[in-house]
Amino acid sequence: MKSPFQMISDAFQPRYRVNFSIDKPDGSILLTLSDDNGAAVKRYIAPGQWKDREKLQRLIASLSATLAIEQGDTSAHAVQALRNARSSHSLQA
Repeated sequence: MKSPFQMISDAFQPRYRVNFSIDKPDGSILLTLSDDNGAAVKRYIAPGQWKDREKLQRLIASLSATLAIEQGDTSAHAVQALRNARSSHSLQA
C-alpha cells in the first residue's frame, strides 16, 4: 500500500513540486504545490485526512479541481468535481 504522501506526490508530479512540512503540534501537515510561478496551493492536511484513504482521495480530487479552475478550466467536469469534493467534505464535518 502506498503512503499518503506518495499518493499526493504521484497525483501532482511532474506538473508541480510537492513539499510537505510538519507544521502544527496536532500532526497537521502543510502541503505546498508549486510551479515555476511560485506556490500554486498551500493547504493544511489534518491527520484525519491523510490517514484515511477515502478522505485523502477527496482531498486530491478537490485540489485537482481547484487547480484546474484556477488555470481557467471552467468545464462542467472540473466544476462538478470541486462541488462533489466540497459537499462530501461538509457531510463529514
